[in-house]
Amino acid sequence: MSDGAEAASGPILEINSARATVRLNRPQHRNRLQSEDLGDLLKLFDRIEADPAIRVMVLTGTGLAFSSGYDLNSVADRATSENEQPSAGSAFEVVVNRLEDLGVPTICRLNGGVYGGSTDLALACDFRIGVDTAEMFMPAARFGLHYYKSGIERYVSRLGVDNAKMLFLTAQKITAPEMLRIGYLTAMVPLEMLDEEVDKLATILAGNAPLAMAGMKRAINEFARGKLDEEAANLRHRESMRGEEIREGVKALAEKRPPKF
Repeated sequence: MSDGAEAASGPILEINSARATVRLNRPQHRNRLQSEDLGDLLKLFDRIEADPAIRVMVLTGTGLAFSSGYDLNSVADRATSENEQPSAGSAFEVVVNRLEDLGVPTICRLNGGVYGGSTDLALACDFRIGVDTAEMFMPAARFGLHYYKSGIERYVSRLGVDNAKMLFLTAQKITAPEMLRIGYLTAMVPLEMLDEEVDKLATILAGNAPLAMAGMKRAINEFARGKLDEEAANLRHRESMRGEEIREGVKALAEKRPPKF
């Protein structure tokens, strides 16, 4: 995985066998997201989800930080305008929600600090593996910004009420050990072990049954939001009992070999 400096650009997609990696690539600005990056990310997510050969996605950044969040100049321009403008936050919210609902499992490779809206972007991934020098900072209260509803809901459902209040209302920076303690990080490792840890998890996810994982991921997200589609979940369960995946899984177990989904 490249963390070195290179020409700044929008997000970069790299595909290696069953793994897709999306890399934020504005290292001079700590991978700050511009408005044009949002549309690019949506297109990349669509492309990943449409390719049946891709079984797992890794989201990361170039350089020393994961991301400094969304470009605050766009927010400031809207705040000082005399006319009501479309919310930049709404466009960002669409991207983050799309990431959370992506049909393949997702890992955020936190190569450094995560700030502002990018804390929610990382939180929308299914797993977050970060370096032990990482830090996070949600500054909305310092800027007078009421964060968008689905982002607050994600913080509450994934980190709990008390941790969500601590992060949003105090707007205090926390370090990697605290990120791990509150459940923001799935795992914390030294920089030299980051790729090894991400590879290990990505390999596990890529080897599991994709339809079963996609369905269970959807149900888990719906449970977290308190909006389970029971009929759809029950249908997926019944169909899985007659599907190709379970036949291969049972056969592989009997033959004492890894399944091939």
